[in-house]
Amino acid sequence: MSPRRASVNEAMRQRSRERIMKATAELVDGQGYAGTTLADIARHAGIARGLVSYYFSGKRLLLQSAVHREMHLHLAAELDRLPDDAAPDARLACAVDSILGFALAHPRLMRSHLALILDPDAGGFVQDPEQRRLGALLQGVLLARGSTAPEADHAVLRASLMGGCMGVLLPGAETPLVPIRADLFARYGLAWHLGAPPQPQPSGRPAADRG
Repeated sequence: MSPRRASVNEAMRQRSRERIMKATAELVDGQGYAGTTLADIARHAGIARGLVSYYFSGKRLLLQSAVHREMHLHLAAELDRLPDDAAPDARLACAVDSILGFALAHPRLMRSHLALILDPDAGGFVQDPEQRRLGALLQGVLLARGSTAPEADHAVLRASLMGGCMGVLLPGAETPLVPIRADLFARYGLAWHLGAPPQPQPSGRPAADRG
């Protein structure tokens, strides 16, 4: 009976963590990071306040985990919509569009996330379990494209995607999606029609030969 109890307890702990992260993403998306307290998160998740601090050492780390989880779930769902025989380029195009689309759909959440990981006094970027799940998914996309160094290539892709997200979200100086996407697609040799193009091929950008 002991192994079963241990597995049940672990499943309950995981469900509690997921409820906390989901509540965090929803609240910060709606009212901002500064306007969201751990008590707010506990109430929204329907759990005791002490459990939030038990599972997460602080609001900053909790937000990073919450955003990484939401990005992972969104990306996984988008990739699952592709046919089983989708080409590697189509999968990478889907990944790029998925991350940029998530940022545009949740600007307050993503701005809070980016601000925290760029602030050295806040502790910077944390490779939490949720981030590793997201990273593994992106590394799988790169491996399918023939990457021989998926961890290193993922670091470059991650930096490119973060730069793209910052470009479309920079308050007061937002860059339109089309040139941001065109730059990323050109960088990886992706044909514009792949993924979910926001408009026909932009002028001045040669179409990639790879499809």
